Amino acid sequence: MTLITKEALHKKSPQELTALLYEACINNLEEAKAAILNKNYILANQKLKKSNDILERLGAGLNYEAGIIADQLELVYNYISDKLVEANYNKDVSIIDETLKLLIEISSSWHQAMRNNKDTQPKTMKRKTIAYEQTAIYDN
Repeated sequence: MTLITKEALHKKSPQELTALLYEACINNLEEAKAAILNKNYILANQKLKKSNDILERLGAGLNYEAGIIADQLELVYNYISDKLVEANYNKDVSIIDETLKLLIEISSSWHQAMRNNKDTQPKTMKRKTIAYEQTAIYDN
């Protein structure tokens, strides 16, 4: 896995960041699986917790205005998260394999959607949107 500088990370689109999160989660799960097989349970615990943290970030980034797909993804993320807690508790590689299969499928679909995405928003509108987002004040 290659490390990305903070500058390069800030230049990524939200879609690219999501793809990176999927890849990081998959890598952590593969490393956790290897750690369990090598009986390095401390490393496995760390990697499984990191995977759960990534799933939490993916869930927090869902755009519910996108429709039912966001709700369904939230359910899948929650399911995977619950399974990872179970896998961590039992140090069960078969559960990790199940979650890996789901995440690889989602990641593959995400990459396909990114390739097929056609940006129809004019550049002038994008600039206005970016300018607005940079100056908007958010109430917490």
